[in-house]
Amino acid sequence: MDKREVHIFPPSLRPSSLCSLVFTFNSLTSSPCSLLSHLLHSPVFFLYPNRNCSRQKGKKRRSLIVYYYRQHKHTQRRREKHSKEMLSLHTSSSPTLPFHHSTFQPKACVHAVSSSFLSHRNVKSLWASFGHSSFSSITAKAASVEANASTVSLHTAESDVLKALSQIIDPDFGTDIVSCGFVKDLLVNEAVGEVSFRLELTTPACPIKDMFEQKANEVVAALPWVRKVNVTMSAQPAKPMFAGALPMGLQTISNIIAVSSCKGGVGKSTVAVNLAFTLAGMGARVGLFDADVYGPSLPTMVSPENRLLEMNPEKKTIIPTDYLGVKLVSFGFAGQGRAIMRGPMVSGVINQLLTTTEWGELDYLVVDMPPGTGDIQLTLCQVVPLTAAVIVTTPQKLAFIDVAKGVRMFSKLKVPCIAVVENMCHFDADGKRYYPFGRGSGSQVVQQFGIPHLFDLPIRPSLSASGDSGVPEVVADPQGEIASTFQDLGVCVVQQCAKIRQQVSTAVTYDRTIKVIKVKVPASDEEFYLHPATVRRNDQSAQSVDEWTGEQKLQYTDIPEDIEPEEIRPMGNYAVSITWPDGFSQIAPYDQLQEMERLVDVPQLTPA
Repeated sequence: MDKREVHIFPPSLRPSSLCSLVFTFNSLTSSPCSLLSHLLHSPVFFLYPNRNCSRQKGKKRRSLIVYYYRQHKHTQRRREKHSKEMLSLHTSSSPTLPFHHSTFQPKACVHAVSSSFLSHRNVKSLWASFGHSSFSSITAKAASVEANASTVSLHTAESDVLKALSQIIDPDFGTDIVSCGFVKDLLVNEAVGEVSFRLELTTPACPIKDMFEQKANEVVAALPWVRKVNVTMSAQPAKPMFAGALPMGLQTISNIIAVSSCKGGVGKSTVAVNLAFTLAGMGARVGLFDADVYGPSLPTMVSPENRLLEMNPEKKTIIPTDYLGVKLVSFGFAGQGRAIMRGPMVSGVINQLLTTTEWGELDYLVVDMPPGTGDIQLTLCQVVPLTAAVIVTTPQKLAFIDVAKGVRMFSKLKVPCIAVVENMCHFDADGKRYYPFGRGSGSQVVQQFGIPHLFDLPIRPSLSASGDSGVPEVVADPQGEIASTFQDLGVCVVQQCAKIRQQVSTAVTYDRTIKVIKVKVPASDEEFYLHPATVRRNDQSAQSVDEWTGEQKLQYTDIPEDIEPEEIRPMGNYAVSITWPDGFSQIAPYDQLQEMERLVDVPQLTPA
């Protein structure tokens, strides 16, 4: 660090109307740019080169002269008497601030010195006018050099921090947290060695957020110039991955998870309730919707203080009830018990309950699906942009047959099944494990349909009792074996949803450099390229193809070869919405994109 000494002449050695400063730099390599820039920008100092250069120890010295006065009662007479008194500021010659001798003379004297330096001297305003442009040139060069050096230094420090953070790899995405866009609000103060930044994760329920925070502190603190690291953890705002026009109540929900069995009596509601409260315990904002109008289970399995849904008269929306931080909606809270109505009416009731509820911002909405694969289930899957599904079954062969129907339904609707929960699979007694309903149903579902995760739930009296008491098992015994299994299921749901959102967001993109549409369908390792004009010409909507005759209304020559998409947005797990320059919005399902004519020998850009 440069040591600058400031000496103020005592009153006995200077005129009473003058104040003097001498700045000494103890190192020839130190640059006085910062100091001179400050002085030259100050409205109280005006300098000009001094021809009378002194030498010290054989080294040529250069100086600048300033004229000024201290305010006094008899200022006018003092000015006339001391108008040619001066102060010399000595500094080593530095390549960063070149000084040139000049023949100009000051037209007027400088009055008073800056109060920031000599406030105790009662100094006040100053005035000066010089007829030469050397001052502005020196000031501009000094400020420019100092600003450039500061910018380069800050840029280098930020690069060092980002390079250090890029060592942290997200195990779900397989890329570093910098490439994932997790690092936000990076602030670097290299002078004091302090670094502050925010890690914005995809969900507040991220199971490895503590690891991210610890690693981030470690890798940044390892930089030699860093003395203090401030890491703040946050999560992305709730945002659906569906680009279409959603009902108001669903526009701020990130992930919608369907818990389904397609068969009654297998413990589907038990899994849905305990999964919802597990996710809430992990830090997520969670809602739970009971879609079984004929036999709602939620009013029995939870015990909210307010057991009736309320209506917002102004917005005509439903206000959900709340239990331990989880928002709840069920037809059982509507004050009418179980429904006795036909299918179309039930579909309308479910649609109204789900889409007109003020859910607010949710990270996860768990939907307890009604059993079966009929009209109600299809309506739910088509109206609601489901992120993923959890399948619940029991070891019996009969349960497997019904569950297989549900898995095929979700597959047809492009809803990925991410986990299978095999309930009531065994119990322990006398040091042995018994399987009263047989074995293998859950593993058979996993093997046949390629579902990656299987969880076993044992027969436990406490699990059944908690469902009847109104307190979920994961709340009643958060450290127990059942809670541990649901914790693993919650981690699986969080990780798989994050992967699905990442895959969907990058499934179809447009590369403006080589002018091709890149396609990598979720759950597939194959990547291929399509010409934009080919995609536009293969539109199958009513605007391009006659619905009655099948005649092609859109002609080949109607689409120019150089057409480029303006925007590509995902529409759930099955399609993308492509906006073209003519204002047309095309819905392109993944299946349709896979059947189009592909480009071959696409030029690949090599990094510079």
